[in-house]
Amino acid sequence: MKMTIAAAAGVALLATGALAQEQDLSGNVKARQGQFRIMAINLGILGDMAQGKTEYDAEAAQAAADTLVAVSTINQPPLWPEGSSEMDMDGTRAKAEIWDNMDDFASKWAGFGEAASAMQQVAATGQEAIGPAMGGLGGACKACHDTYRAPQ
Repeated sequence: MKMTIAAAAGVALLATGALAQEQDLSGNVKARQGQFRIMAINLGILGDMAQGKTEYDAEAAQAAADTLVAVSTINQPPLWPEGSSEMDMDGTRAKAEIWDNMDDFASKWAGFGEAASAMQQVAATGQEAIGPAMGGLGGACKACHDTYRAPQ
C-alpha cells in the first residue's frame, strides 16, 4: 500500500513538473509573439508613411524606428526555449530548424537590428528616406521568415 501511494505521489510530481514547464514555455512563446506584434505595429506605421497611405510625421516615424531598435535589443534566448517550435506546441509558427541552426538564427536577428538602426538614422529626415530603409527591414524579416517561419 505504501509503495502504491509513493508511486502515485511520484507520478503526480512528475505531471505537475511537466505542466509547469509547459506553462513556462507558453509564457515564453507569448512574450516572443508580443515582440513580433510590436514590430508589426511599428513597421506598419513606417510602411504606411513610406507608401503615402498616411501623412508623413517625423516624430511618429522616429518613435516607430526607435521602438524597432529597442525590440531588436531584447535578449532573445529566453524567448526561444527548446520545445517551443510548431512541431512541439500549437499556436506558434517557429520551425524546429531554429534550434538546429541557432547561430544562423541569431545572425538573422542581428540583421534585423542593423536594418532597424539604419531606419532609426533616417526616420525623421523625410518620407523619401524611409522607403529605402523599409526595403532593408523587409529584407531582414524575409531572410528569417523564409527559413524559420512555418506558413499559416
